[in-house]
Amino acid sequence: MSPSLLPYCLHMSTNILTCLFSSLNWLQEHDIETTHGVLHVTMRGVPKGNRPVILTYHDIGLNHKSCFNTLFNFEDMLEITQHFAVVHVDAPGQQEAAPPFPTGYQYPTMDELSEMLPSVMTQLKVNSVIGIGVGAGAYILSRFALNNPTLVEGLVLINVDPCAEGWIDWAASKLSGWTSNIVDTVMAHHFSTDELTDNQELVQTYRLHIAQDINQDNLALFCASYNGRRDLEIERPVIGLNEDTVNTLTCPSLLVVGDTSPAVEAVMADCGGLPQVVQPGKLAEAFKYFVQGMGYSKYITLLLFFVNQGRTVADVKKKWSDLKLHRKIEYPYITSRKITSVKSRLCVEIRSFPHQSKVL
Repeated sequence: MSPSLLPYCLHMSTNILTCLFSSLNWLQEHDIETTHGVLHVTMRGVPKGNRPVILTYHDIGLNHKSCFNTLFNFEDMLEITQHFAVVHVDAPGQQEAAPPFPTGYQYPTMDELSEMLPSVMTQLKVNSVIGIGVGAGAYILSRFALNNPTLVEGLVLINVDPCAEGWIDWAASKLSGWTSNIVDTVMAHHFSTDELTDNQELVQTYRLHIAQDINQDNLALFCASYNGRRDLEIERPVIGLNEDTVNTLTCPSLLVVGDTSPAVEAVMADCGGLPQVVQPGKLAEAFKYFVQGMGYSKYITLLLFFVNQGRTVADVKKKWSDLKLHRKIEYPYITSRKITSVKSRLCVEIRSFPHQSKVL
């Protein structure tokens, strides 16, 4: 490494440590009353100016820790969360040490789970969010964005299935329910048949977590709610024909799926059914570019990228100067494009729409 780069690298390390300690010091847990029950949420950091908050929603069989800790503890994500507060939402009864629901409790539908989120934002004084959801959580955030487009600036949807459960799926789930327990059913949701055999260590870790750390009765209710979901009925707009009337997401959206995920066909990769766990670096990198494309970017992000490329400090400063000029220009209109993230086979699709560039 060039000696001239050392002060910058030390500065980056200091910022990352500052980010980590800041997150630990500003970790707050809340139980928030909504029209459909109580939601347990965990907030890291505090909202900063007009920037959106990153809001996460986990999949069935998981909670916010088992679903997102690997990703959000990754170095590149720590750099990003230095500039954004994070709100982790646990679905009702899915958080650690959650008490069982009383007999006869009516668990919220998927639509109702999405309708609980505005109350969370109001309580925490959050104006807008960038949502990151996995599986069931991705469906909930999609429904939330469709119903509240002004509250959502962007979506990262991992292993999302926008369709209602078909009758063949329904029959298969019924048969599975008769022949296996809830843990086996959830494992088949997260992992393909090959991955259940080939990735024994990861599979065993999550099997134990689902069996021992999640209340099984509460989990069964959440699974039943997900299996009863209705079709999102999202359509891709045709420019000049129906873009003002079609039911679609109006915010930039990043679709992610692992190449061996059971959801791979529904969504459209060196990772399987849990890309945020198996390949956190590649997902963090994709998210970094996604956030930059929305107009949120910082010198620290650019410096890390160019140091990795072996560029000089002069190159970095020139590129930063160019970027500051570019940030004054509106981002181009992109209806759809598919990309492959750097040095990975993680399948992503980006959909974005005209919006003003934002300055942190």
